[in-house]
Amino acid sequence: MRDLLLASKNPGKLREIKDIFAGTKYNIISLLDFPNSPDVVEDAATFEGNAKLKAKAIFEKYNVPVIADDSGIMLYQLGNRPGVHSARYAGEHATDADNNKKLLHELALFPSPHKGEYACCAVYFDGEQYVVSFGRLTGKIIFDARGSNGFGYDPYFAPDGYEQTMAELSMEDKNAISHRGKAFADLQSKLSNL
Repeated sequence: MRDLLLASKNPGKLREIKDIFAGTKYNIISLLDFPNSPDVVEDAATFEGNAKLKAKAIFEKYNVPVIADDSGIMLYQLGNRPGVHSARYAGEHATDADNNKKLLHELALFPSPHKGEYACCAVYFDGEQYVVSFGRLTGKIIFDARGSNGFGYDPYFAPDGYEQTMAELSMEDKNAISHRGKAFADLQSKLSNL
């Protein structure tokens, strides 16, 4: 088994990524295993730029191959906001509840449906090369939170073709359709050829 360091302290994301890489030659560890890990400033203008910033900074700190991602939600009525600012939409130390409250407040000015998409860029970096993958999932925002299996905007996001929100889906179903699931599954497939 080869260690891959996930550049995240998010336990929900870690569970998703471990599930995607289950049965492969990789053992996924995360920044939760490194209590004093640095916070990387994500100030790039794109998901790919932020993912690469994280991967490079964490590799340089620990000298272990890194996988990182940046993802977010883009609402068409809001000009594709919050986008790269999804995790900090309501401020630098905003909670999921804060971000959702701001998003719903802004969307309330527009008629339903509130269409948009989740987007994700996942990268691998080993000090020499980047491997990059993308994933997206279209759907709509609802105003009544449902489910407890997700994080972020998941309780409010109903993917196209589903009555359930992302937070109501099982981990297996969520990974099969999610933006992050698609990006990391594609990344995992590319890494199997390295």
